[in-house]
Amino acid sequence: MNILKSLTFEPALGWVAGGLLAGLLLLLALALVIHGLHKGRDTDADRWALTRRTAMVLILALMVLTPSTVSKTTNKAVNATDVFIAVDVTGSMAVKDAGYGDQEGISRLEAARAAAHDLTRIYPDASFSALSFGASASVDLPLTPDVRAVDNWARGLATEPTSRSAGSSLDAPLDRLSLVMKQTRDRHPDDRILLYLISDGEQTGPDERRSFSVLREGLDDAFVLGTGSAKGGMVPMSSDVAGSDADGWVTDPKTGQPGISSMDPKTLKAMADEMSGHYQALAKGATVREGATATASKRYRVTRVDQVRQHVTPLVWPLALVELALILIEAGLWVHTSRRLL
Repeated sequence: MNILKSLTFEPALGWVAGGLLAGLLLLLALALVIHGLHKGRDTDADRWALTRRTAMVLILALMVLTPSTVSKTTNKAVNATDVFIAVDVTGSMAVKDAGYGDQEGISRLEAARAAAHDLTRIYPDASFSALSFGASASVDLPLTPDVRAVDNWARGLATEPTSRSAGSSLDAPLDRLSLVMKQTRDRHPDDRILLYLISDGEQTGPDERRSFSVLREGLDDAFVLGTGSAKGGMVPMSSDVAGSDADGWVTDPKTGQPGISSMDPKTLKAMADEMSGHYQALAKGATVREGATATASKRYRVTRVDQVRQHVTPLVWPLALVELALILIEAGLWVHTSRRLL
């Protein structure tokens, strides 16, 4: 009974071609019956032969319509979350005017490190990719579920040397982010992709900033985290030697005095809007464990979904066996009759 309930027709040739062919075969079967009834006295074919040949044509018509059974299967689908963290490492990120949680007077980069550390905690079971940008951008950590690798990367972040700095270009990571996100989407089309960009929003490069709207299509959500203060502070010199500090402050070429770097929340908000994302300021008493990020971290957790799919299985072979049997009978009777007539 279950088979009968799930029985359906799925013509292998399609409903148009299959329906036309099946209709022609039905007309042929009807013609055989009419011819047999009208010409019964003028032929040696008895009613058994007429029934057998009509059945052969009708079975062919059924085979063309491809009787099939429909079964349902349930697949366990896993929707994973991929978090991209992009951190500004220009010289201004060394200014000690930032805060994070219960910390105050720390460098902007230290606040970024703390935020990256917290992101790995509020997105359990997610995969992370890390990118730093200054004069140029580089993917420091390919997509990985290894939280310790992300923490080690954040711990080792340092501002780029002053000698290599050519001004802050907030759009420096755009091309790199576009590429890696497209690759991720191609490889894992069902994953949710999130971006966290941490910067002070300072744009001092000679070129106009490009729009971040090019990332919108490849993102499920975006967050721009601002670090620093509106008051700002002097930018310390960064040494070319890793682990060592340089003396002095970065000077403003126009005045010859130490330059003052301030966080630019207006630019950061504009970047978030271009990606249809959220802006959040990092300051004393504020962390990524609150606000829009906290809400998103619950919404984009790894989820397991039951997906019900239907499978259609053709049932042509029983009809083919009956058709073969009738053909063999017909051939055997034809051979027998031919020998008798010789």
